[in-house]
Amino acid sequence: MNLARWLERRAAVSPDAPALYSGTELVARYAAFAAQARAVAGWLEVQGILPGDRVGIFMRNDPAYLVVLYGAWMAGAVVVPINAKLHAREVAHILSDSGAKLTFASPELADALADIPSVSAPGVEFDAILQADPFDGIVHRTPEDLAWLFYTSGTTGRPKGVMITHGMLMAMALSYEVDVDAVSAADTALYAAPMSHGAGLYNIMHVRAGARHVCPQSGGFDPAEVLSLAARHGRVHMFAAPTMVKRLTDHTVATGAGREGLRTVVYGGGPMYVADICAAVDHFGPVFVQIYGQGECPMAITALSRAEVADRNHADWRVRLGSVGRAQAVVEVQVADDEGQPLDAGQVGEIMVRGAPVMPGYWNNSDATAQALQDGWLRTGDMGSLDAAGYLTLHDRSKDLIITGGSNVYPREVEEVLLQHASVSEVSVVGRPHADWGEEVVAFIVGDATDAALDALCLAQIARFKRPKAYLRVNSLPKNNYGKVLKTELRKLLAE
Repeated sequence: MNLARWLERRAAVSPDAPALYSGTELVARYAAFAAQARAVAGWLEVQGILPGDRVGIFMRNDPAYLVVLYGAWMAGAVVVPINAKLHAREVAHILSDSGAKLTFASPELADALADIPSVSAPGVEFDAILQADPFDGIVHRTPEDLAWLFYTSGTTGRPKGVMITHGMLMAMALSYEVDVDAVSAADTALYAAPMSHGAGLYNIMHVRAGARHVCPQSGGFDPAEVLSLAARHGRVHMFAAPTMVKRLTDHTVATGAGREGLRTVVYGGGPMYVADICAAVDHFGPVFVQIYGQGECPMAITALSRAEVADRNHADWRVRLGSVGRAQAVVEVQVADDEGQPLDAGQVGEIMVRGAPVMPGYWNNSDATAQALQDGWLRTGDMGSLDAAGYLTLHDRSKDLIITGGSNVYPREVEEVLLQHASVSEVSVVGRPHADWGEEVVAFIVGDATDAALDALCLAQIARFKRPKAYLRVNSLPKNNYGKVLKTELRKLLAE
């Protein structure tokens, strides 16, 4: 079934219910939301977009994002959401690799697309599209048909396209209702984290329920704005990286800002320190739920309920709060050794998951698919342990992923850029703990290139958030007998 059916059904049942907001301004009720999506679908059909074709979305958070998303799905197209913070070269690669036929872009981002066919949204051009003849019907999609082609950074320096199907997203949305939070028409989905990622995926269950959808006018996360909108709209759900939760808590403590209106804050996407979540619960109450997922199994591996996050009476509450919860209803989770054999409770190994939300593979990348999917299991690349009660604790990331401010940075990608400088002979990039961002990117350099030269090299080729915040000169990099750089030793140097 096509996910757009959920919007169609909600518009038929609750046509006058408020749907889309820009800040406090009502942009569209559900009948208008569905009508605008149909106009986008009709316009795409005229442009020659066929079922299965890819349509890029390179937009900041805006109500128009959801209109484009559902319009593309109505036409049977596959959306390719792109992080608005990415560098133009990275965007060009994603659009080329996916074979996107056209892209909707925020006006201020459109220049980055150069000669790539694009439409500014919102804007005058998009307003004209909303007047197009509406699409007749909704293209049938099976659970195996692609809905969302998500590009996640890879250890080779090139992002891989995770194939996310209609069936995967339905499983994720229904599991959310069981394991994370029940949604009603009285609720508000607030998009303070990028809609190109998990925060955007969480629109689906809120559309099905007929909830309100609010995009901050700032287009991103500002603690004061979030709290103001929560007080104005009430019963707010939002997804937040752990750094966002900490900033929200710090802001309210420092300013005495009101705390009303927050109903559910789902956090994930990076390490949450126990002290930080304890402080958040103490200040806001039992509104926090933790999830663990990957692009390859979006938002749907484990969950730690609001009751468990807030509990301080259980004998093991601190250990459980340091975990990422238990397997969600639609998946199986195991911790395994290098051969994929399950390990006993308490032993550390690679986290593996299988079930309805797991991807069928990577777009046009059979080698990476074969490495990630083995005997029906997704090998996450994350290291962890399961206790006897099924609580999963993350211990390390075998792929050396750095998560800064909720955004993923893979060291290899940064290293390859830095090695282009003639005065850099060796480089290794690691994450360093940061009070506000979770981690920050640090590069160990063998060579005499200046910080300014290395900054310029990075800013010319990769997104700003991936640029190292410090360059540390060393005479040589620590290596094992096989010549592999020992990043554990580099992290020890940072700790010292």
